[in-house]
Amino acid sequence: MGKFIQEFKEFALKGNVMDMAVGIIIGGAFGKIITSLVNDIIMPPIGLITGSSFEDAKIVLREAQTDAASGEVLKEAITLNWGSFVQTTVDFFIIAFCIFVLIKAMNSFRKKEAEQPAAPVPTPEDIQLLREIRDELKRRDK
Repeated sequence: MGKFIQEFKEFALKGNVMDMAVGIIIGGAFGKIITSLVNDIIMPPIGLITGSSFEDAKIVLREAQTDAASGEVLKEAITLNWGSFVQTTVDFFIIAFCIFVLIKAMNSFRKKEAEQPAAPVPTPEDIQLLREIRDELKRRDK
């Protein structure tokens, strides 16, 4: 059991797993921002143009059945909520577009980074000293 726990610790504390966890958390928050953008910014003007809110758009397959005397709902209405589907689809396309732009920017940055020539590695001090000795010996032989 101790070896299993040790292996799990090594796995869980690797950088890739921690990076993935941070990515998932940020991705969830990003999803909420996009959902708010769609629900609160994009869809209201579309609803104004079309005359109704997409979220409320539905086709009633069966009306709700209520008790005439008490008004209590006996059977819930069955609806086909196509407006909610449209809204979720718009969410998806906006998220996909944002991720595309982000990845495109990252690839562009990496390409620029790869195009830059690497700085020459400085000569180690001992090699430099040996070269100076060699040059001095050549000078003395002349």
